[in-house]
Amino acid sequence: MALPPLLQHLRLPLIGAPLFIVSNPALVIAQCKAGIVGSFPALNARTPEELDDWLRQITEALAEDPKAAPFAVNQIVHASNPRLESDVAACVRYKVPIMITSLHAPTPVVAAAHSYGGLVFHDIISRRHAQKAAEAGVDGLILVAAGAGGHAGALSPFALIEEVRQFYQGALILSGGMSRGQHILAAQAMGADLAYMGTRFVASTEARAADEYKQMVVDSHAEDIVYTNSFTGVLGNYLKGSIVRAGLDPAALVSSDKSKMDMGSLRDAMGAKAWKDIWGAGQSVSGIDAVLPAASIVAHLAQEYHLALKGLSLPHQ
Repeated sequence: MALPPLLQHLRLPLIGAPLFIVSNPALVIAQCKAGIVGSFPALNARTPEELDDWLRQITEALAEDPKAAPFAVNQIVHASNPRLESDVAACVRYKVPIMITSLHAPTPVVAAAHSYGGLVFHDIISRRHAQKAAEAGVDGLILVAAGAGGHAGALSPFALIEEVRQFYQGALILSGGMSRGQHILAAQAMGADLAYMGTRFVASTEARAADEYKQMVVDSHAEDIVYTNSFTGVLGNYLKGSIVRAGLDPAALVSSDKSKMDMGSLRDAMGAKAWKDIWGAGQSVSGIDAVLPAASIVAHLAQEYHLALKGLSLPHQ
């Protein structure tokens, strides 16, 4: 399908995924000024007052650059998120261009965003989740396929796109193990409208991540990613090295379940050991070999994308 007008003039068809703890205004502004959608989780701001300050900083910085891409804020739609209503209200005040929703059907967020012309993209990992989000009236679906960082699904991106395209013709954003410009082009060839990269920007100079975290992303390989629900009750991908450093055995993690998830507690514990030392990352670490400024990362991705596109423009044999 045709992308919404807001997203038709990006430098690359790419969204920098919201990174729990890691994303901050500096990273979002750098991503947007480099020509891709930047985003952050609302809960990364420690208080509603700080969120208001972040939104002001980002809005003012991007208003100064007519070529800047729009930004997005991730809202966790879950009963244990005590700030959902106030955080959405803040986004309405600032007319945030895109809200990215996770977990439950985002019906109230859709109504709020649409009240001023904003867009809502919702994370899904299955056909059933996609159907519920479509019924809620979202503007796009983020297909979190196998290999994505943080909370992720287990389905192949080929299978997930195929199943969702059978009933949904809105915008599709594909996530899962992508780190190169040619991966963005491949996502489009598969039927996605945009690609979604998070781990690639953990290894950026602007990211609010410990230097050890950034270096571990650079040093790790796909087999160093552990898929577990131990930490939040929802299956996700984490760096094996960070689990070991925290004194845990990656092969003997205790299983948990969604009923144990408490976004309020996770938010309050962000500085505690569990969330300071257990680091999320996707299988895309296999293609990350340096910590760079976000603008340089986007420039490399653009070069790779256009070289791949040119390489496919060969006469058919």
